[in-house]
Amino acid sequence: MKSDIEIAQATEMLPITQIADKLGIAEDSLIPYGKYKAKIDVNLLSTKTANNPKLILVTAINPTPAGEGKTTVTVGLGDALNALKKHVVICLREPSLGPVFGVKGGAAGGGYAQIIPMEDINLHFTGDIHAITTAHNLLAAMLDNHIHQGNALNIDLRRITWGRVLDMNERQLRNIIGGLGGKANGMPIESHFDITAASEVMAVFCLSENITDLKVNLAKIVVAYSTEGNPVTAGDLKAQGAMAALLKDAFNPNLVQTLEHTPTLIHGGPFGNIAHGCNSIRATQLGLALAQDYVVTEAGFGADLGAEKFFDIKCRKGGFAPNAAVVVATIRALKHHGGCSKDSLNNENLPALENGIPNLLRHLENIQTVYGVPTVVALNRFGTDSDAELNLLQKVLSDKNIPVALTEVFAKGGQGGLALAQEIIKIVENNENDENQKPTLNYSYNLDSTIKQKITAIATKIYGASKVNFEPAANRMIRQLEKDGYANLPICMAKTQYSFSDNAKLLGAPTNFEIKVRQLKLSAGAGFIVALAGDIMTMPGLPATPAAENIDINENGVISGLF
Repeated sequence: MKSDIEIAQATEMLPITQIADKLGIAEDSLIPYGKYKAKIDVNLLSTKTANNPKLILVTAINPTPAGEGKTTVTVGLGDALNALKKHVVICLREPSLGPVFGVKGGAAGGGYAQIIPMEDINLHFTGDIHAITTAHNLLAAMLDNHIHQGNALNIDLRRITWGRVLDMNERQLRNIIGGLGGKANGMPIESHFDITAASEVMAVFCLSENITDLKVNLAKIVVAYSTEGNPVTAGDLKAQGAMAALLKDAFNPNLVQTLEHTPTLIHGGPFGNIAHGCNSIRATQLGLALAQDYVVTEAGFGADLGAEKFFDIKCRKGGFAPNAAVVVATIRALKHHGGCSKDSLNNENLPALENGIPNLLRHLENIQTVYGVPTVVALNRFGTDSDAELNLLQKVLSDKNIPVALTEVFAKGGQGGLALAQEIIKIVENNENDENQKPTLNYSYNLDSTIKQKITAIATKIYGASKVNFEPAANRMIRQLEKDGYANLPICMAKTQYSFSDNAKLLGAPTNFEIKVRQLKLSAGAGFIVALAGDIMTMPGLPATPAAENIDINENGVISGLF
């Protein structure tokens, strides 16, 4: 079978102006970046009357080395709805170069359910992430310069919280000492690098609705504390205007297409296990303004991380209420959660599947019971799945009255997602026709709860933990946040994506486990508090065999190896 990039390169793309025409975007609102990608002037939002399309969230079980294909299913569902003559817009995040060169290569779907041009999307795209990197590092430079020029804000050099970022997996830069080499080169200060997708500027970028909102939120970013213990912000450094200027072009959402020419908005790329894991509010708002029938979006990693943050942070901030959700699962992944080793996943193993199914059921219960959103299971089929395995999972879900649809979008594109699309349409139309079935989005916690109560609500209601333990550093930060007036912010949990717990090896649907919160980090500009659980890192490293080793370009400029 052809590789993803070979399939993408063999597809004839439509000029981006034709994709824009499908959405009724006028020429003066389209900013082309070559023939096949463009930005849409965000000011278009103020001139559009919403068509009230249905918002569909695609999420998944906890990811495994076997891969679940969440983005692939998102794309395939959009194409399937399009094939059923529905007017659809897909909304996705932008890939980070760290994972692209690190663990997996391309990140724009797979097989015959892809976004194109996939090489551009995966490599630099329209420069949004570079703009965010530069804006973040400008703030770091202005902070260091303020200290070098006399430190009028009386910043405590031991309590600087703002480091630098890079859109690459670079473990060597996790912890650094800068300013060496004498007085002319600055003050020696211990610092750090995060990956750009974990930057608070990325979160601010995604959660701001207009340029004015962006500047206000950038100004709120806390970069350090004074010797008196008071927060020092980007606004105190007068950095917000220049930062916003760097983000001006990036602030406009990007328009591309699928292999089947379904319009797709790709914008913003916060990590799901470190940040809030969703595309920008503006792109989703724009999708809802442009689509007539459906907007299909996704959230990062499993539903315990991505969907929780989508509901509790993004929907709360943007006023969204999804009409339905899709949870992507595979037989292979569920067998892995049931104790089956990676090298045995192709073999039939009903006991392992049965042991792994509770992982899926907990995600479903969370979405349906905690948040009140109707849910469909997309069973992403692999050729190694046996009939007995498929029948077992389908029977368990049928007995619990949970709709399930086999999907084969990787191999068949939109045609492989028709069953899933029909299930979504049926759920949405039934709820529209029955006043008692219309979904009302609930949240997992109230904003006026204490910081510890909010973290405990997520850990117990969503993860299934029995208790949360707060380490001394976390307790000190909680007291600081409460003193400074930030206690009413929502929580962004940073933990492993591989488990409901903070232990990546604790698979399935564990019970009677405790979550350890080791530190909290204020993201005042983004409007949330990050709680770091377990050993989660904000700057990943490259694996033993990076995907970059397989990426190449020939003399004709044709790229290969991007998955």
